[in-house]
Amino acid sequence: MKRKIAAIFAADIAGYSRLVAEDEEETLRRLASYREVVDDFIAKANGRIFNTAGDAVLAEFPSAVDAVRCAIDIQESLRTRNMAYPPSRQMSFRIGITIGDVVERDGDLLGDGVNIAARLEGLAEVGGICVSRAVHEQVANKLSVHFADLGAQEVKNIPTPVHAYMVAMRREDGTYATPKVKRPASKLAAAPVWMWPLVVAVVSVVAIIVSGFLYNTKLKQTVTAAAAPAATPSATPTANAVAPSPMPTQMAKAPMAPMSAANAGAAMAPMPAPSPAVAPLSGKLAVDSVPFINERIRNYLAGDYSASGDYKAFALNIAGFTGAALNQPTEEAARNMALEQCQKRADAAQSPRHCELYAVGNNVVYTHGRPPMPPQPWVRHDAMTERAFASKDFPMVRDPAKVRLENMFVPAAKSRAVALGPGGQYFMVLGASSVDDSARRALESCGAIAGVACLVVVVDDNFVVPIPTLLRITGFFHAASNASIVADARDEVVRKLADGMGWNAVAVGTAGRPGLGLKAADEQTAVNSALTDCAKHDSDCHVIAIGPFTVGPTN
Repeated sequence: MKRKIAAIFAADIAGYSRLVAEDEEETLRRLASYREVVDDFIAKANGRIFNTAGDAVLAEFPSAVDAVRCAIDIQESLRTRNMAYPPSRQMSFRIGITIGDVVERDGDLLGDGVNIAARLEGLAEVGGICVSRAVHEQVANKLSVHFADLGAQEVKNIPTPVHAYMVAMRREDGTYATPKVKRPASKLAAAPVWMWPLVVAVVSVVAIIVSGFLYNTKLKQTVTAAAAPAATPSATPTANAVAPSPMPTQMAKAPMAPMSAANAGAAMAPMPAPSPAVAPLSGKLAVDSVPFINERIRNYLAGDYSASGDYKAFALNIAGFTGAALNQPTEEAARNMALEQCQKRADAAQSPRHCELYAVGNNVVYTHGRPPMPPQPWVRHDAMTERAFASKDFPMVRDPAKVRLENMFVPAAKSRAVALGPGGQYFMVLGASSVDDSARRALESCGAIAGVACLVVVVDDNFVVPIPTLLRITGFFHAASNASIVADARDEVVRKLADGMGWNAVAVGTAGRPGLGLKAADEQTAVNSALTDCAKHDSDCHVIAIGPFTVGPTN
């Protein structure tokens, strides 16, 4: 462990729980998109994300000026994105920034500096920024920023009041909004000493009355339950419908569960549910278009399922577990049986994903649409950049995920693949029939989790994309939308990077003019070439991307 002084940035989404409760899938999809914006701005400002949890982001910066400038850029960018949504569905961050003495341990930062930044974030307005006095003193004469003095604020678990300032955010017309000053709540006057015996007596009497009421209520419920008749049989099929023993012909005729190893290898991604595509799937069942499943299940659908008459149903989840019911007496019975069968298989493998109906009869009823997929080819082998897979080098995930990869992916049967999402989501498929099958399924499941297209990073024993080691990987690189590159140069960068073979690097200077290092035999050569090319058009050049990743300074 080592101590250091750092500018600490803490952010989370205002009203996130409400947004999730109203529309979980749309909220998670937008969170992935907004996080990509946040991560890009942090990397551009030389920041480092050291912890995330759900909608929260914690980052460190080398200076308070960098942290505040980054926070303003983030809020202004997200404000523009929010204009496309009604006020009740807008997703806005609160941000808190302080300078503090922190302890670094295994890449994470701990200490009062982190805690105070989190408390300042809680004081910020929706879409606003709140900073400590130390930060205000550092940036007041260096940035064209207006502040409102909030005074000393008493915050949870911090023994001394924190003097806070609110950053005034710029309006569309160039003027600045005046932050609403939050004053600390006044403390209640202490009760006279003579009142305490009275308070204790009143509380005791109330406790006795409540206890008696609860006891009588419990007694009445017990008597009522004992006298009630037996419940009517449920329409939901019993466990026998999916038992391994032979089943009567009227019960579900279903495929075996997908390989347990392939499903147990599903990544425990930060986002716990699939995100919808453009529109729900509908129409006639097209077996070749069913996502997440292996070839054995696809053959079952093309054969036994398609040939069967009504009533029948097919259910799946994004981890590849399935359930099917044929020859049922009603459509409801078929629906219930397929869902229950799928969910039991998923639960047995401890999959966190819920099963959903994909087809009823021969009609698709899946509500999420197809998962987002990248263009083909999904895997491109390149001898210059491929190297042996090592779990410790897997990018953008924390140590528990690396342990999971080491324990599950490395010893698993081929063909196997891991797909990675831009927010650190990942999904592995093990023991597939072919490399193409493992890559497709990994991309489909990862895309459904992340809400955006993922990238195949590992196939069998090798990394199949360049994995930078000279700089720290911070996210996915998309030249067409990267804010570090001046707008009129982005299309040219996209065109020149289209081939993608060898080591490629992108550098930019203060004016955003790019320099490229293309088709190099090694990472260092690509970096040097990009910096040299950038220096011809710009000044103070630094590398922002290597291969498919955005990069920043090493820790």
